[in-house]
Amino acid sequence: MGQTLVAFHAHPDDEALLTSGTMARAAAEGHRVVLVVATDGGLGLAASELTENLGERRMGELQASAQALGTSRVETLGYADSGLGPDTPPDPPGRVRFVRADPEEAAQRLAALLREESADVLLTYDANGGYGHRDHVKVHQVGARAAELAGTPKVLQATVPRDLLVRAIHLAQRIYRFPPDFDEASFERAYSPSSAVTHRIGVRRYASHKRASMRAHASQATADGGADRTLAAFLRIPRPLFDLVFGREWFVDASRPPGKGVAHDVFE
Repeated sequence: MGQTLVAFHAHPDDEALLTSGTMARAAAEGHRVVLVVATDGGLGLAASELTENLGERRMGELQASAQALGTSRVETLGYADSGLGPDTPPDPPGRVRFVRADPEEAAQRLAALLREESADVLLTYDANGGYGHRDHVKVHQVGARAAELAGTPKVLQATVPRDLLVRAIHLAQRIYRFPPDFDEASFERAYSPSSAVTHRIGVRRYASHKRASMRAHASQATADGGADRTLAAFLRIPRPLFDLVFGREWFVDASRPPGKGVAHDVFE
């Protein structure tokens, strides 16, 4: 019998990087997959010619990504993107930046959707918010509270093993020059240690879906002057190396008893 997986993300394209393989696998195995974003990503980094109505553009890209993954439903909580800079911009007319949103109100919005969908599993982010974006940290906090309000039985925090990631970056630097916006040092304190990972999901069979999801977010692949951003660099990795690099996704279940070992199915 199919179950329902709800993936909660901060912005369009976040799903492509962290959970798209798991989402595609769940959909292919007959489960219902619902994608929820807190914001439209209107302050995302993009080439200057794409910044007008960027949020609307990115929501369109999200729909294309969701279609590639077999997602049944896409929703947004309606908050405004908080941005990456050191200071949060003022709220736009009639909207609130997600980082300033009342946590209980945001959790209630998500909880209503979780109840409507009778969600079995909620995907959020780890306590670091992955690489530390303020909206990602808020997703972790809001997601945990929403699951509590809705009685959702399982919350899995999407992450990457920090030690594995740092080693991979060091190796990649020998053959590839990363874009100017790539901050290597930030990854030494990001995500979660391998010891915290409770779920390691094999998604190599769905790597083509993951690649299509990444490709859908075209606005986030370029910067001014034609320079590549990190997403574009990932898309240039040739197959089958791409399938190998992105063939697993990792999660932390904070409620999983110690000693149970690593699970390989989010519905386990």
